[in-house]
Amino acid sequence: MKDSAYLEDLEKIRSMMERSSRFLSLSGISGILTGIYAFAGVIAAYAYLGIGPASDDYFHFSWDEHGNFDQDFYSFFFLDSAVVLILSILTAWYFTSKRAVRQGVRIWDSTARRLAINLLIPLVAGGIYSMLLVFHAQLPLVPGTMLIFYGLALVNAGKYSLDDIRYLGLIEIVMGILAIVFSGFGLLFWATGFGLLHIVYGCFTYSRYK
Repeated sequence: MKDSAYLEDLEKIRSMMERSSRFLSLSGISGILTGIYAFAGVIAAYAYLGIGPASDDYFHFSWDEHGNFDQDFYSFFFLDSAVVLILSILTAWYFTSKRAVRQGVRIWDSTARRLAINLLIPLVAGGIYSMLLVFHAQLPLVPGTMLIFYGLALVNAGKYSLDDIRYLGLIEIVMGILAIVFSGFGLLFWATGFGLLHIVYGCFTYSRYK
């Protein structure tokens, strides 16, 4: 009995230490919905361009007949990406808040702040770098660049949350590298990285930590 009580006390202490150093309230459902939003954004892009996923000939749409940036093209993709990003952030905040309430923990504490900072630094750097690529007419490199910096952000933030986030980040980095190697299929890799991988990760997280 004493040994059992001792082990229970150790487990409680370990759990308390883990909660104080890691943000463990991330929601699997939000990951699934984020993946669905990404798929919807890519489908909208293919519909706008009037091509299918097998096509590798869509970057020429970014130029008008005079060889200048096509404003409609960039306006659409900026709006498309912004909608996906905003929906993803709002969904993650909503479901993570609900999960934190159920667990009886605060959603915005020192651990959550450290996670957010470590996540945002690579994301902001990647966003700026992607815009510079667009400015210098290197559009084929943008999808892969976004995946790589997103993967780096997940790896960087993983030490303050579930270990599974690091593994997802490493896979995103690999997907980003492949998207640059096969740059003509950047949208397809973007859909796989931000869409399919998020859905798979969300399902895994929901089933494991529900």
